[in-house]
Amino acid sequence: MKPSHPVARRGSALAANLGLSERVFASAADKAMARAIDAGIERVEAGLVREVQFADSIADVSTRYLLEAGGKRVRPMLTLLTAQLGAGATDDVITAAEAIEITHLGSLYHDDVMDDSDRRRGVPAAHAVWGNSVAILTGDLLFARASQLMASLGERAIRMQADTFERLVLGQLHETVGPTDGDDPIEHYIQVLADKTGSLIAAAAQSGVVFSGADPAFEAPIVEFGEKIGVAFQLIDDVIDLSPQPEETGKVPGTDLRAGVVTLPLLRLAEMAKSDEASADLLARIERDVITVNVTAADLGDPLDTNTLASRIVPSRATVDAIVAELREHEATRATLAEAHRWAAEAVEALAPLPEGSVKKALTRFAETVVERHS
Repeated sequence: MKPSHPVARRGSALAANLGLSERVFASAADKAMARAIDAGIERVEAGLVREVQFADSIADVSTRYLLEAGGKRVRPMLTLLTAQLGAGATDDVITAAEAIEITHLGSLYHDDVMDDSDRRRGVPAAHAVWGNSVAILTGDLLFARASQLMASLGERAIRMQADTFERLVLGQLHETVGPTDGDDPIEHYIQVLADKTGSLIAAAAQSGVVFSGADPAFEAPIVEFGEKIGVAFQLIDDVIDLSPQPEETGKVPGTDLRAGVVTLPLLRLAEMAKSDEASADLLARIERDVITVNVTAADLGDPLDTNTLASRIVPSRATVDAIVAELREHEATRATLAEAHRWAAEAVEALAPLPEGSVKKALTRFAETVVERHS
């Protein structure tokens, strides 16, 4: 029987999202592994469509919204990949992969509300369609469904899900509150990335090991790999935000910067501004002309401070673009790129205890792909 809704994402080369191209993975064993991942992801896709259906009409539409918008499915593919260290894509592995992706989907609904993002995966963000309350509750429903799936796998799975969810929430909380007195802003930022992104990627990779019955000795290295590559992934996002090629990134260069979102290039620039006059000047112009350029009447408070609004000088688009370009070429951004490569290299080093073979080679290639990407 066909599912009542179309599979959200189907294709013949899904494994390419992990860097498993035929050019790199040419041996019979490599190709067999890639085919196994593709076959597994098809099962996961069908399961996702099934698991996010709800009897309630509003919930059914809102929970399927971002699923049907697509996605690379990197997390379930990592689960399927590390499962090759054991018995492969068992029913438990497929269930865990579905739960991980549904958890990720739920987090996107919440993130877009917290960040006031307009779009997600090429469509209007859920809160722009239904409002903040429905978007938040939809995320909650997805978290509940993911927890139900993990509960079917036993106590160990429940603990893994709870621990990961706790870190996701703490990461968002610490990002929202910001560093407190005495905290190093950069260390605080890296910890937020580890909690918000690294923890779920680590859980995805860990699930493949645990639920395929692989050697328990592989679990700790795989978890370390996942968390470190998650940090690298987000640091590359910080660099991509400044990219001058919106046709590749799908965003205006400096989207996060213009919205006042803290990124590592901005933090590095602030650090350098303490001892470098040129960096201090750039930081001042960013704070004056870029971060405040999107201030509206609503941001000025109630009652409206019309004098402040009238006196504010709004810089031209060309001025803002030039400042973004200057940060893109600044040492602060080059340092961020180097930091991303360092985290990716450490992720690969963590794989040393794993046996040589297709899985280890694929994870290594995935780490390389993360820091090579442009969108």
